[in-house]
Amino acid sequence: MEHRSLPVPDGIAGERVDAALAKMLGFSRSFAAEIAQAGGVLLDGRALGKSDRLVAGGWLEVSWEEKRGPEVVPVHLPDLGIVHDDDDIVVVDKPAGVAAHPSIGWTGPTVVGALAGAGFRIATSGPAERQGIVHRLDAGTSGLMVVAKSERAYSELKRAFKEREVDKIYHAVVQGHPDPFSGTIEGPIGRHPGNEWKFAVTRDGKPSVTHYETIEAFPYASLLEIELETGRTHQIRVHMSAQRHPCVGDAMYGADPTLSARLGLTRQWLHAMRLGFRHPGTGERVEYSSVYPADLQHALDVLDA
Repeated sequence: MEHRSLPVPDGIAGERVDAALAKMLGFSRSFAAEIAQAGGVLLDGRALGKSDRLVAGGWLEVSWEEKRGPEVVPVHLPDLGIVHDDDDIVVVDKPAGVAAHPSIGWTGPTVVGALAGAGFRIATSGPAERQGIVHRLDAGTSGLMVVAKSERAYSELKRAFKEREVDKIYHAVVQGHPDPFSGTIEGPIGRHPGNEWKFAVTRDGKPSVTHYETIEAFPYASLLEIELETGRTHQIRVHMSAQRHPCVGDAMYGADPTLSARLGLTRQWLHAMRLGFRHPGTGERVEYSSVYPADLQHALDVLDA
């Protein structure tokens, strides 16, 4: 059993318990909610629920059972493309339906598991279930990811992503036609207030910046090139949905199911096209690119017919 005693700082006063614990102790909000529901959060001796608000100057007692991370299960995944491999990094072309690493509730294949199944040795830095992972793609998003194989690569790539030195270029097909055809979307992103599995533009979210440019306009949709300045969870999907131009096929963020069905899509039309960064071993600037997988190309062909 783990235990922490700490005062409620002024800057946290008024926050929900789950949000406050996430900020103060680094928990996920869902895990913080579990702790509260189990009676593990006391404020001046009084048990709090996950949605109760904290009061400045109070004293928190937090107790929880340490969770073991989900196990890495090696799998044979022939659809995982190996774009580049050397002593420091492996760049993969991730198919849709594959998560970056194991997580609570995910039972499908993962990039970490596929690399283990293929005999790759990756960096041991990071939590056991996500060793070597320096950035992620949603399970339903296809395209390029870089995974660290050496410890120096893990450290340098984590720093590069944090300092926004990595070029991340995506293509997305969104509903309608953004106006203007190119621009920048700025809106802080945080947990959706009504659904813990979703994210939204929220007042207290993390600063998030998305640049987009229209490549081609179709009668009911547009193909965009998108560059991320920040890297929040679901960032493109959230920002485009907030502009009322959700990614086609993205049921979670409001895509039209009729259009998705007509295009044969069972996931969001979103693909990580290009990835550029300074190689952590050689110091040279490198860039990798990917082509559209078959389901996304088919949807484009139908739109262009």
